[in-house]
Amino acid sequence: MVSIDDLKQIKLAYDEFAKAGIDKLDYSQFKSVVENCPGLKGVKESHIKQLFMKIDFTCDGKIEWHEFCTYVYLENEAKEETLRRSKMAAFALPAKVKFLKRGKPVKRIHLPSNGNVVTLREDGTVHFWTPELHLKSKKKVLPERTVIRKPKWATDFVPMPEYDKLIIGTASREIQFYELSSLEPCCQLSELETVPSHLDYCSTGSDECIIVYGDTQGCVNILLITSIREKLRLWKRLTQVDDMPNVSLDRAIMSPEITFIRWKVHQNCVSKVKYFQSIPAIVSSSAHEDSALVIGLFDPSTYMQEQMIALPKVSEKRKSTKVPQKATREQTIFTVSKGVMTFDFCEKQNLLVTGGMDTLLRMWNRHVPTRPRGILKGHKAPVSYLCISSEEGHIYSVSKDKTTKIWHIKDETCLFTANPDASNIRGELSACLYSSAVKGLYIASDSLALLSLQKKPQPKDNQILSHEEPVLCCGYSEEFKQVVSCSRGSVVKVWDVETGAQMFEFGGAHGKSAITCMAFDSSGRRLVTGGIDGCLKMWNFNNGQCVKILKKDGKCDQICDCLYLKLHRKAFVVSVGWDRRIDVYEDFKEETQKTQRPKPSWQDDVRNGHREDILCIAQCPPHHLATGSYDGEIIIWNVVSERILCRFQIAQPTPPQPSSSFSVHPTTVPSLIFLKTRAFVQELSTAACLLSSDSKGHIHFWSILNGGNFITSFQASQQAIKKLALSSDDSVLFASDFAGFIYAYNIKQYALKPEKNPPEKVNFWRAHTDNISSLKIIEDRYVLTSSWDFSMRLWTIHGELIGTFGQNEKWCIDTPSSWKHPSQPTLEQETKSFLKSDEAKNEKSESAVLNIDSDPPMSHLEDGPSSSSLLLELGKRLV
Repeated sequence: MVSIDDLKQIKLAYDEFAKAGIDKLDYSQFKSVVENCPGLKGVKESHIKQLFMKIDFTCDGKIEWHEFCTYVYLENEAKEETLRRSKMAAFALPAKVKFLKRGKPVKRIHLPSNGNVVTLREDGTVHFWTPELHLKSKKKVLPERTVIRKPKWATDFVPMPEYDKLIIGTASREIQFYELSSLEPCCQLSELETVPSHLDYCSTGSDECIIVYGDTQGCVNILLITSIREKLRLWKRLTQVDDMPNVSLDRAIMSPEITFIRWKVHQNCVSKVKYFQSIPAIVSSSAHEDSALVIGLFDPSTYMQEQMIALPKVSEKRKSTKVPQKATREQTIFTVSKGVMTFDFCEKQNLLVTGGMDTLLRMWNRHVPTRPRGILKGHKAPVSYLCISSEEGHIYSVSKDKTTKIWHIKDETCLFTANPDASNIRGELSACLYSSAVKGLYIASDSLALLSLQKKPQPKDNQILSHEEPVLCCGYSEEFKQVVSCSRGSVVKVWDVETGAQMFEFGGAHGKSAITCMAFDSSGRRLVTGGIDGCLKMWNFNNGQCVKILKKDGKCDQICDCLYLKLHRKAFVVSVGWDRRIDVYEDFKEETQKTQRPKPSWQDDVRNGHREDILCIAQCPPHHLATGSYDGEIIIWNVVSERILCRFQIAQPTPPQPSSSFSVHPTTVPSLIFLKTRAFVQELSTAACLLSSDSKGHIHFWSILNGGNFITSFQASQQAIKKLALSSDDSVLFASDFAGFIYAYNIKQYALKPEKNPPEKVNFWRAHTDNISSLKIIEDRYVLTSSWDFSMRLWTIHGELIGTFGQNEKWCIDTPSSWKHPSQPTLEQETKSFLKSDEAKNEKSESAVLNIDSDPPMSHLEDGPSSSSLLLELGKRLV
């Protein structure tokens, strides 16, 4: 809502305050400035308050003019970056390469409707490939050189899929027809005026077609053929020349079913010719500047009718004349510096694009040849191939130096560049083809390569996606009533919890590294993120401003978990991970430097700390921490004394006998949580006040007073329990497992002493179809979940689905009629997901999914859900 005029007005107001010696405005002063702006009269006070808090992320209570400007600038910059990211397209690098045997270059690549990729080499060898470049068959169709026979060279080819034929042009002034399926010779048209340099074909009706070819004399030659099946059948019976049934062009065009037109267009060789039936027109190009590209409107049916009216009786002699003539009354000539080597046209966007020796791509309106509507610069070598993809809004281009580019049509910007070193394409470029069906670009040189477009994830069974990658963590800011989520693609998104609407996002938070954990500061105005790059970063998450970077010197290992710790008047950021140490960073009130190093490691941590990677950390006020590691060890720490208070070890599986062929994976600690209402209460010294989960589906209860004791445990799931959460009064425990289920237990009076029975299960439901990465309780009313299934959802405390963040319909959190409840992930989806997990349990671990979960890249799961347990769970839910 803030316009340039509003910014000027706010600046003048700041200047007036500055004259009075006030450089920083408090909320009441800032509110009066905003309300006095003519363009911001209708702004709600709550919005002004939120804006003030977003700018004042350090909680100083005052903001300066430069802070206001910085916030506005960074917010808009992040929004523009988000828009650019939404348009991004890229090829997966390196390319998939199939090296070719040494020989003549590939002249052209085609992908007929039968799904095969067809290539033709100059020596007449035709190869059939699968779209993934697996060779299916090959055959040399042109005759071998002998003592009395000169070799023939292929110049171009084009398929006739409607008639199962292949048309090949040769340097011997022939057009040959072959069976597409078997490559057996059919017939040939010989004694052309000159060598055909480029071919095109189009079916124009039932048993009718047009064959167009450009030649070395700059002419466009047009063959209009009716009764094509019968004509090919008759030609196949003619006398053979070089083992091919032969008919000369002069003799062929005497037939009433064939009309031949030779149109002198260019002053030198035709580089490309194509018939566009939608216009209809024939477009041809050459290296001659004054006739670099010519569009000739040509409708075969109209042309034939006009010929019949003008020449009702055509003599055979007249019919066979091959004098160059104008094939159309209307033609448009484009003059381009250094000529045109390649072009493409899109009727949907009325866009003609040309490329040539001057390395530029020119975008034209086909009716305005005097001036291009846009010029795309970026190639450093002549452009030899380009293709317009109207569905994606992109232009794909390839230059002679094998550099490929993707351009955005609307923005006229380059989205992606792949140089030959990155794509691993070697040798001299000879042919290219972009296939919208395969979503890839085929490039022929010394090899045949496929550059596939990186695919965005597609929703399964109409699943709504919150991110385009797995969501690895999320949290709730009570200050702004916003949900923040972080993904494997290093994208941070901000959502309004009351409506589910996305408010903001920024990408590249940790470069290309995944974000594995997050925490808010005590005010809820700053966000701390940790990634697999080993760095912690602190953000003003409402505009994407990185406030500071927290990292160790040298090589940094993956961070698995972090938290924000308030201790007396000081505040700290604490992180744990694969370096097996607890790293503590002090959060100074005044920022002294952008990059900050941790405090020296605790001596007790160095001498007696974890021996394996630390996966999780939990805090218990006023000054205690708990950490859990990959080997099942839990250590309780006193932050003030920096010493170990007590430690526990989860029982590990029995090691296999020496003769056993399988290995037993250790029981890990994915999650820890304190019962804060019980912790350090002397009357409850024997009661459990710490909960831990393990990778076998158990939840363990521990007492940490008097040296610590194990109280009890129970099995909540046959899958790993990944996350734990508690209601504010510690009466209800929520646990989520690796299969996407959430379980709720009444533990108000549980584990006050050793127990044999599990607590009362008050609820359970399937929240996601994959591992739940975060589980948060909001205001004791709602449950927030995120998952590896790319989604993040909000539920009531009773398991009613309010909605999925990213859905089209907004919800009102206080209006149940706007919720998705009673809609749930379908039982069929749950069944498929469970059965798939059984098959994949030996292939996919809880941590090794792309090697960025909290645990090291090893398989931890020994047991998966059985079909019987699945049916039992689903049966209970149906009841």
